[in-house]
Parts: sequence; structure tokens; C-alpha cells
Amino acid sequence: MSKLPKLGKINPEFFNKVIYPRLGRKDSSVILKPQSGVDFGVIDLGDKAMVLSTDPFYIAKELGIEKAAWFAVHILASDVAVSGIRPRYLAVDLNLPPEMTENELSRMWGVVDSECKALGISVVTGHTARYAGCNYPFVGGATVFGIDKKEKLIMPQAKIGDVIVISKGPAIETTGLLAAYFPKFLEAKYGKKFVKPAQDVYYQMSTVKDAQIVARVGGVTAMHDATECGIFGGLYEIAMHSQVGMHIYLDKIVVQDEVKKTCACFDINPYNSISEGTLLATVKKNKAQAVVSALIKEGIPASVAGEVVEKNKGICVFEKNKEYKLKHPGVDPFWAKFEEYLKK
Repeated sequence: MSKLPKLGKINPEFFNKVIYPRLGRKDSSVILKPQSGVDFGVIDLGDKAMVLSTDPFYIAKELGIEKAAWFAVHILASDVAVSGIRPRYLAVDLNLPPEMTENELSRMWGVVDSECKALGISVVTGHTARYAGCNYPFVGGATVFGIDKKEKLIMPQAKIGDVIVISKGPAIETTGLLAAYFPKFLEAKYGKKFVKPAQDVYYQMSTVKDAQIVARVGGVTAMHDATECGIFGGLYEIAMHSQVGMHIYLDKIVVQDEVKKTCACFDINPYNSISEGTLLATVKKNKAQAVVSALIKEGIPASVAGEVVEKNKGICVFEKNKEYKLKHPGVDPFWAKFEEYLKK
């Protein structure tokens, strides 16, 4: 009997073998197609470019409707923001669970409206209905679009000699969600005072501000939101897409105390666990310090954590006195750990 596929995104090998070669009709206006390690696609509009990205509309009801709706908007907007073009339009399909009340829908949509206004996003089309078989947290899907001058577009292509800048550090989403769902485990290990700061990490789960700051400073050659498989998965994907190698210095990556302790509590590797909100950027060397300083000035922890090297030098992690080749984690450990603690 064959084993069931593991939860989470399909691995890059399957994507490249099955999905990437079958993308419908070829069209020269599509200048960036779906690719592993790239958060968005791009359509050529002449002197302008349209950037778009799609994701599930994710409402984790246990977090509270308002808190969940905040995240649903930001995870969608983040994948467009890393293009250097600001998110501007939203198309949303809501396939709601039958048990979702009108009050809950009203509260959820109120947050969607307010966050879209704050980010400068207009809702342009959608579909809203309740259907049997639809369940939380995946209550539909949505696409965010951005349109602007081509010169603002950052086509993700890391260059040899660039340096790697990482904002916020690893496991931001892992920490935000585990602390929200399972606070009693953290309280038992670290005390009651630790819980709220760990839960507050939740509101770092957006790269919209990070990406806009980095793009404004300039010199960035690629940006990627470290979602599933975290920092290690995200950097590996940038390297493979750009056909380069990387030297990653683990001790130079900022790790927030709440993240370190939460991951220790749940016995999870922070570097390959889901981290929506962590911006991975490759930046020209002469701009790197300005980028880091601009992020820190806005209250966003950041550091230079590596360099882009020739492909034949490989993707290597340096940890104290150790050096090892980085492989894509393949499966994010968060999902299995999350299921384990739900049962507990």
C-alpha cells in the first residue's frame, strides 16, 4: 500500500517535472511564468508591467476571525510586494463553510476592507457563497495584482557577488501560529510573561513593508517571502532559480528570542520551518548596509547573512566550525508538528 503524500506544498522536483512543462498556451506577453522559488508572475503591458500572485484565502478560525482575516490579506499582498511593485487590486473567491454565520462573515470582511485600505488595495471582483464540503481554514482563494512602470519591477535574478539580506529571522509564521494555538505549552515551559510577546510575533507575518523599504533603497536583485520550508527552502529556491551558489552564515542570521524559545519548546528546526513575514533578498554589495540600516530604522530586525557565489561552489551553510551542503527541506516540518499538538 503506497503512503499518502505529505502535507504542505509539493516539492520543487515534482513541480518542475509535472507542473512547469504544462502551462497552457504560450504567450510572449507572459514575461515571468510560474516557477519554484518565485512568488509572482508578470505580464508585459508595454511601458508597464502587471504583477500577480494567487494563494488560498486562509481563515484559521481558532485565532479569531479578525486576526485570521488580517493574515489572509497580508499573505496575499506580500507575494506581489516582493516584485518591487506595490499590490493594488484584489480578486477573491470565498467558498465558505456552511456553518459560517453572517456575523462572522461581516467581521471578517470588515478587516479585509480595512487592511486593503491601509495597503492601498482595491477589491475589483469576486464570488461569495456557502458550499457543503468547504471547511476552515481554506475558505477560498484570491489573486492580488499590481501595475506600475517597468523600471520598478524587480525580476528575481540573484547575481554572483551579491550579498544575502534577511529580515526578521527564521520561523516567524511558525512562532506566530504555534504561540496562538498552543499557549499552554509555552506557559508551562517559560512562564506566563513569555506567552504574549511570542503571540505578538503573529503581526510580523507580512513582507509588504519590508519589501517596500528594500525596493526604495535600491540595489536589490531578488526578493522572496520565506513561506513553506522557511529560510533554508527559500534561499535554496532563489539559488536554483538564479543558477548560482550561496554561502550562508548561520550565526549572522538574526533569531528573535521568542522564535528561538518557541521552536525549542515544540522541537522544531527554525531554519526550515514556515516563515511568512521573513524577507529574503539578494542585494548588490555596495547597497547592503543601507538596506539593513533602513529596515532596522523602521523597527524590522535584519542582517547580512551570506553571499551569492558561482554555481559550482554549491549552496553551503557555515555553522560555527561546520560546513555542509544545503538541500531543499522538501517538506515543511511545521505541518506534522501542528497536527501532533492539535491531537495533544
